[in-house]
Amino acid sequence: MNIIDLLEEEQLRDDVPQLSPGDTVRVHVKVVEGTRERIQIFEGLIIALNNGGSQRSVTVRRTAHGVGVERTFPVHSPRLAQIEVVRHGRVRRAKLYYLRDKVGKRAKIRERREPVGKGAVAPEPASAPASAPAEAEVAETAKKAPRRRLSRSRAKAD
Repeated sequence: MNIIDLLEEEQLRDDVPQLSPGDTVRVHVKVVEGTRERIQIFEGLIIALNNGGSQRSVTVRRTAHGVGVERTFPVHSPRLAQIEVVRHGRVRRAKLYYLRDKVGKRAKIRERREPVGKGAVAPEPASAPASAPAEAEVAETAKKAPRRRLSRSRAKAD
């Protein structure tokens, strides 16, 4: 490692949670007004993560009074007091710029229910009691049964 990498490594914050596109986050930003400094909270959806290392930044979008507002925050900036993840979204894109054109319910992201992160542990499934082996077999056969998919447009009955 060269000197620049060592200097950048010193500047990295260690309290940054694992962030991914589609997550809803609350970013606590230090705002200076005259001589006073206060913390302003910006809550929104992560639509882009850029770069890595000390230059890593996150673009957060929210709708305020019917107007879309986007802010890009450097993750390791001393101006950020804290970043907290409110919920994890389930998306299939790295950049969610298509949400700029969506309004209302169409701009919603599904929630990801499984644990997220390096240290996340999946909950252990509850073991079935030994006195009910028949119930376990019924549940097992129900899982194997094929699911029938209904079409979106149903045929009219004459």
